[in-house]
Amino acid sequence: MNSNLGEGIDLSALINNNKKRIDGRKFDELRKINIIPNFIPSAAGSVLIEIGNTRVICTACIDDSVPGWMRYQNVPGGWITSEYSMLPGSTIDRKKRESSVGKISGRTMEIQRLIGRSIRSVVDLEKLGRRQIYLDCDVIQADGGTRTASITGAFISLKYAIQKLIDNKILKENPIKEDIAAISSGICNGVAILDLCYLEDSSAEVDANFVMTSSGKIIEIQSTAEAEPFCEESLQQMISLSKKGINEILLMQKELFS
Repeated sequence: MNSNLGEGIDLSALINNNKKRIDGRKFDELRKINIIPNFIPSAAGSVLIEIGNTRVICTACIDDSVPGWMRYQNVPGGWITSEYSMLPGSTIDRKKRESSVGKISGRTMEIQRLIGRSIRSVVDLEKLGRRQIYLDCDVIQADGGTRTASITGAFISLKYAIQKLIDNKILKENPIKEDIAAISSGICNGVAILDLCYLEDSSAEVDANFVMTSSGKIIEIQSTAEAEPFCEESLQQMISLSKKGINEILLMQKELFS
């Protein structure tokens, strides 16, 4: 990643002040990541992505049509959309199915839109052709970072689906312009840390989510002060940590397709 954002921040200076994290990790250490490809064989692309105790099943399904608004407005190319859900047993207290409630929550809608626009930002939709790809992210176990895990897993699923279209000679050219990944960071006990688990996230002074490309560009930053406002230096520290984590995830992605 070549972006200069966050460069010049001495992360090692945080070590002396860093209190032991809940799970014993270093301040700049990702949780253990495991990615199982082709987890749902019936889907065009799929993975089970595990980041610590957070586990998400991501699938990519191809539909040879486009949304009605694209047809009516004569918008060229295809479309990528996403859906996100948390299964009832994914949290300690049973989470109600939103279908039983009768409406999608604001949080779910926000995450669905985040996943979709993050991935569309690195896809040439005209090269995708006149088709729609549905990215479904189902959280089967939640321990923090479900939205960032969903973005990473959904993108990998998309790559598998696109590769299938290319192998079957349906697409002549890969519409994916570059890879992306996402991770969380935050400020806990005054120290910037990478990849927050649920207990860290629930007690953090600041929590943030970053989506970045393989060339170092930022797609989205979501950052919130839970108590006191935070300074620019803290933001730069979180950016630097997130870049480090995303680089590590992108290397894992590369190994899947090598």
